[in-house]
This record gives sequence, structure tokens and C-alpha cells, in this order.
Amino acid sequence: MKTYLFYDIESTGLNKAFDQVLHFAAIRTDLNLKELQRYELKIKLNPDVIPSPYALLTHKMGIKEISQGMPEFAAIKQIHQWLNEPGTISLGYNTLGFDDEFLRFSFYRNLLKPYTHQYNNQCSRMDLYPMALMFFLFKKNVLTWPEKDNIPSLKLENINTANQLVAGRAHHAMIDVEITLELARRFFQERDMWDYVCGYFKKEMDKQRTESLQQDIVILVSNKLGSKIFFQCPALFLGNHQHYLNQSLWLRLDTEELTQTTLDTVKENTWVINKKPGEPNFILPFKERFFSRISQDRLTLAKQNTLWLHNQPEIFTKIKAHYTHYTYPVYPNTDIEASLYLNGFWSAEEELFCQRFHTATLSEKAQLAEHTPHARLQSLALRILGRNYPEALSPHQAKQFTDYLQRIHSRNENDIPIDYQGKKRLTPNAAKEEIKALRSGTSLTDEDMTLLIEFEEYLDTQKQP
Repeated sequence: MKTYLFYDIESTGLNKAFDQVLHFAAIRTDLNLKELQRYELKIKLNPDVIPSPYALLTHKMGIKEISQGMPEFAAIKQIHQWLNEPGTISLGYNTLGFDDEFLRFSFYRNLLKPYTHQYNNQCSRMDLYPMALMFFLFKKNVLTWPEKDNIPSLKLENINTANQLVAGRAHHAMIDVEITLELARRFFQERDMWDYVCGYFKKEMDKQRTESLQQDIVILVSNKLGSKIFFQCPALFLGNHQHYLNQSLWLRLDTEELTQTTLDTVKENTWVINKKPGEPNFILPFKERFFSRISQDRLTLAKQNTLWLHNQPEIFTKIKAHYTHYTYPVYPNTDIEASLYLNGFWSAEEELFCQRFHTATLSEKAQLAEHTPHARLQSLALRILGRNYPEALSPHQAKQFTDYLQRIHSRNENDIPIDYQGKKRLTPNAAKEEIKALRSGTSLTDEDMTLLIEFEEYLDTQKQP
């Protein structure tokens, strides 16, 4: 049976590779949005994770609260099972922009398949945030849409306040899930529109829609464009990426900088947005009913820029070549937990190890970690045991995990692990600097001050070599 799984996470921070889930909540419904079941987990802070004080002030979960809960290994395994239940369509508010990838890294570092919830056993994904963009643009009467300084604000908490969907504090995982579900029910009242927008999350349907528009100017709808221009712009198909499969590339046409592009300034003067089938962003035909929110000046500029590109074939070819062959920088010293995109899928032998590890007793897990010939599996398994079951470690393994903790908490910048984008793991010292910045530049409540004081006391207990 097909079901929706509306979910939300609260985390220690925004780094998808190094931060962790602290609170997971979900509501499963049928395809008519009738509630079937609820799930909720609180997860204990890992000993190698330093939370961002910005995150603590957002979800108001203090260090005492997050020092209790389920071990991450058991909790992430349970979440993986929920998202992979046959026929599950997992979705939330901006889940494809944050939560989904965050969970992907959580699955990976806990030796679970990171992608199966996207395609296996009739599972798939959606996201209510880009759907909200479409309803805001083309079915505005379904909601009262909040504004801030006369600019649309589509933050979930602001939509909830304006429409009184659910009572409760924002950034509590279950409250946010309830808000998202009620928002979906509002959209569902416009069934034809709901079904049409859902089509953008079906890979084959979205691919057919997109490919049929590759010869003409289109309207591109994307949160990346921002609320000031109503999340949409005229765009032109550049081509398909030659390295990252299943990505089409769309050149924004309404920028004044475009006609200043030379053969040497392609990157500086052009704005290109990537599109994967079944995921945001959305491509619409260049028809008047879709560009009513685009000013006449922008439409005129887009047509002028299109003519300029036609008259500058060498530069247009260079723009295409730059973006269709561009590859993200690779950092050779990327930490093993952040190497999901660098090392590829598990081999058959590695998958067998992961399966055995999950079904083994604690002592057997330690033996498996000790004797596997695969370096990344050994490192990941050692960290799983050190975080969740330190009593199972052998003396040699305990020493390895202690050395690892000292390294990641180091004051030496060169010792701090980096992720696949070159971003450093948060250290106690860096967290203290964030606290200073919060105190000097932010209006803090008494609750905020208490959270920061307790967190500082915790940071003082973390050893820094």
C-alpha cells in the first residue's frame, strides 16, 4: 500500500556530514492524508559531536536534554526502516533541501544503504516547500500568505502563524510535522493542482515535461531565486551535465550581467541552475498565465539577452561548455564520514559486512571491526562502537577512539577533519566563538542565556589537546 510519511528532524547543526539528528518525528498517512500512525525518537548526543549554539537556540533543546535518549545507531536504523517501508513516499517541508541529505549521511555512517528510500520497493520522495511555491504563485487563495517588509515569507512557522494551522512551538519536530500535514491538507483541497504538482516528483513524468521544453525559453521556479522576484525567472536550456548524470542545466535570462560576459568571465557573469528529474526546481512553459509575477522589464531583458546569445555563438558555446563539464572540487583529505559522494556505493562484499555488523552481537561487532580488510568500514564501525557501545571496544580499539576524539577536538587547525565541501568539523573552541558572536550581536531571552551558559559548562569538559 502506498503511504505518505511526513517527517521532520532537529539536529545539532547544519553540517550534513558531521552533525547528527537529535529529534525525529513523523506521521504516516494514506494517500488521502488520513493519519495512520505516528513515530517519534529523541536521540542522545554523540561524544564526538559538538552542537552549534545557533542550533540549540533554534530548537531550544539544551545540553542536559540532548545528553539523554536513544543511541544514534539504534535510532538511525529505526528511521531507515520507516523510510524504507514498501510504498513509502517520504516528504516534509524543505526535506529535499536539507533533511533528506542529512539522513543520507546518517545512514551511511551507520552502515545502512543511503539511497534505497528514494527508489526501492516503490519508495519515493516529495517536498512540500517547492509545492508551496507553486500554490503561492498559481493557487494563492488556498492560504493566507505571510509577508515580511512587503516581501513574501514562506517559512513554515510564518505560514502557521498566519493561518493558525497548529498550536505549539516552531522547531519542535512533531509540531512541525503536524503543521506540514495540515498545510498539505489545505493544498489537497485543490486536487487537480495537487496532482499536477505531485507529477514533478515522479521522475519519468518530470523528465518528459522538462525535455519537451528544451527548445524554448521557459519559466523556472526555484527557491534559489528568492522571494523578491517571486521565486521565478525566464531561463534557457544549456544542455545535460557530462559528469553528473541526470542533471539538466538552465541559464537565467533576466540578468543585466549576462551581456557583459566574455570568454574569460563566464563564471562571474552568468547564473545557472541545475535540475534533476523528480526533484526541484520546476520548469514551466513560457506562457502568460505562468509569468504574471514577472515584471515587463524582466521579460524584455530576457528577450534581449536571448537575442544577444544568438548573436554571440562563441560565448554561448563557452557558457555551455563551462557548465556542462564543471566538476566540484575534490578534497583528498575528506573525513571518512563525509566521503559518501567520493567512494561510491558499497561493493557486494562491503554490503555483506554491513548486514553482518547489524545482526551481530556487541562482541561480534567489535571483532568484525577489528578484522575487516576494508579501511573505511573499519573506521566507520570503530566510530559506531565508540559512540554507542564503548564497553564493547577492545583496549586497542578504545585507544584508537580516544585518539580520534582528541584529534577532532584539536586546537590545531590542520588536525580538524573536513567534509566533502572542505568545511571543518565544529570544535569546542569554535563553538565558544559562536557563543561570543551570539552574545554580542543577538537579542537573547533569559531562556537563551540559560541554554548558552549550560552549553559553555559542557564545552569546558571537552578535552582539547
